[in-house]
Amino acid sequence: MAAPTLDRPDPYLWLEEVESEDALAWVRMQNSRTEGVLRDEAFEADMAAIYEISTRPDNIPFVIRRGAYLYNFWQDATHVRGLWRRTTLDEYRKPEPAWETVLDIDALAREEVEDWVWKGCGTFEPEHRFGLVNLSRGGADATVVREFDLVEKRFVEDGFMLAEAKGGATWHDKDTLLVSTTLGHNSATVSGYPRTVRRWRRGTDFAEVPILFEGEASDVYISAAVDREPGFERVFYRRQTTFEEGISYLSRDGASLAIDLPLDARFDVERDWMLVKLKSDWALPHRTYPADALLAIGFERFLAGDREFEVLFEPAPRRVLGGFWWAKSKLVLTVLDNLASQIWLARPGSPWRMERLEGLPETASVDAFPLDAGQLERSDEFLVSISSYIEPTKLALVDEEERIAVLKEAPSAFDASLLEVMRHEAVSVDGERIPYFEIGPKDRNGPRPTVLYGYGGFSVSLRPGYLGGVGKAWLERGNVWVVANIRGGGEFGSDWHKAGMREGKRLSHDDFAAIARDLVERGVTTAEQLAAYGGSNGGLLVGNMLTRYPDLFGGIWCTVPLLDMRRYTRLLAGPSWVAEYGDPDKPEDWSYMQGFSAYQNIDPAQSYPPLLLVTSRRDDRVHPGHARKMAARLEELGQQVLFYEPDEGGHGAANKKQGAFLSALGFSFLRRTLVDKKPLPEKSA
Repeated sequence: MAAPTLDRPDPYLWLEEVESEDALAWVRMQNSRTEGVLRDEAFEADMAAIYEISTRPDNIPFVIRRGAYLYNFWQDATHVRGLWRRTTLDEYRKPEPAWETVLDIDALAREEVEDWVWKGCGTFEPEHRFGLVNLSRGGADATVVREFDLVEKRFVEDGFMLAEAKGGATWHDKDTLLVSTTLGHNSATVSGYPRTVRRWRRGTDFAEVPILFEGEASDVYISAAVDREPGFERVFYRRQTTFEEGISYLSRDGASLAIDLPLDARFDVERDWMLVKLKSDWALPHRTYPADALLAIGFERFLAGDREFEVLFEPAPRRVLGGFWWAKSKLVLTVLDNLASQIWLARPGSPWRMERLEGLPETASVDAFPLDAGQLERSDEFLVSISSYIEPTKLALVDEEERIAVLKEAPSAFDASLLEVMRHEAVSVDGERIPYFEIGPKDRNGPRPTVLYGYGGFSVSLRPGYLGGVGKAWLERGNVWVVANIRGGGEFGSDWHKAGMREGKRLSHDDFAAIARDLVERGVTTAEQLAAYGGSNGGLLVGNMLTRYPDLFGGIWCTVPLLDMRRYTRLLAGPSWVAEYGDPDKPEDWSYMQGFSAYQNIDPAQSYPPLLLVTSRRDDRVHPGHARKMAARLEELGQQVLFYEPDEGGHGAANKKQGAFLSALGFSFLRRTLVDKKPLPEKSA
């Protein structure tokens, strides 16, 4: 590893000025060069194919029920920004449902001359007539909030409206909101998220709204939640003190009562039941509850000091709870058993009754999620999606008798008849076995161009899902796609995540490199035919493949990345991730962080594989300066690097059209570097 450039002045700090004329001129020059290299006939064909796949009229319209209607947000070639629309359940069951448009975002953007991106709507129940529509400019995390009438299908004149900011609002009653926003003086944390909760009554000036709850500037964010269940009305506040830890409070009798739980525990209250999901062992006088367990207790009993929980789920090696949520009278749990999905149902009682939902495929990835948007009109019906890497997704309804009926099935996007999915394990540097999925041809005559994709952070689990555009642009041509389940993710619970945090982040990257070696040793590919691909935290991952393991790869595709870990806490939401990475201003943290700060570890004497860096000017989460500076430094050293930064998109594509463009750009890069093995042209003088 090259010596960290901690004391070397950064000559590219000017590229952190997102909107400066010099920085934007540099971006435009880079974009033009990248398009000139990668936009060929094959690129155009890929872009058209991926866009067509993503906008097919028979794609599954995923829905949520509000009152009598199922609502869906839909984008296609005609409605690029999208339609918010609705239909009935009976109509939805038909092959071609009739839809009623509620809000046309394309028309709204044209009328208001705004670059609107839909970010959802929270309606006031049980009527669901009025909602708070969230609109983003260009796909940023910051949104504008506007009250909308779902009956009249128009924005409410003189209704609730919040200017562009991070945060949001939730309904307290029909005429009152609880607002967490960065609007106003001293209203943001150092991470750029809301620091206060305010009660805003209809018709009053928001600038004069009183503060109900306030956190510290050092917190990540402050939020509020309202429980409107009759007889159990409650308000909760949340201080998220780090990305992993926080304190919740119950508002009662004019005071905020702290909920006495481990800081890294997650909890949920439903009527008089309290559920607690642990992330660390919890030692109490009578027993110790293990990390990843799900516990149940009466909420009022808990507040009175009782700590005799019933264990609803207890983890086992590589068997963890993926998630849980309430239907009307039962709890729905997703369990991952060595990455295989199971759906379990738990019914309250003394004791609770647990049973597995039968009739689902054993090998597919299955996710359960609510049919109903609200709390007050919930039923025991719910939805499940069933998918795999090479089989199109199905959407099914589970009725109140737990019968499963398929409602929709996505069309095939590519020919999978010659493909297979295999699972293997590589041995990492410390002997841990790291699983990965390999998707490729059944019959291989020698090594093939291969993409290794990973993330490895924030407890995010990478599970099978239909590959769609990847299948069409990459797999159908005889290539291989690999998904790495490295440490730092959540595939095997909290210990798996913690092993890839902070001091363990380099170990997470070692896991990825171990898979790369295993693919070569097994003859799946060669180093020259292997690319690393990742975005965001995964961008940090593949950035480290470039600097730490350049000999293992023939190309690196790096999107919306963190790369300068010396300065990341000074850039946008960076301070919120200190729990995951460490604090570079603390010498004891920087002592290990410098080992995975890719920008600081560029070695002028090292030859690196070709690199494609993609970010977004509107990304207000991970600063585009990370990718900009990395590209500039590598270009200065004469390395093979391409850079692309669109004006819109946030921390992801703004719409399916842009998504198809950026995907095709990546596949063009892969084709050039791994298949055709052409070097990237040198930068023009």
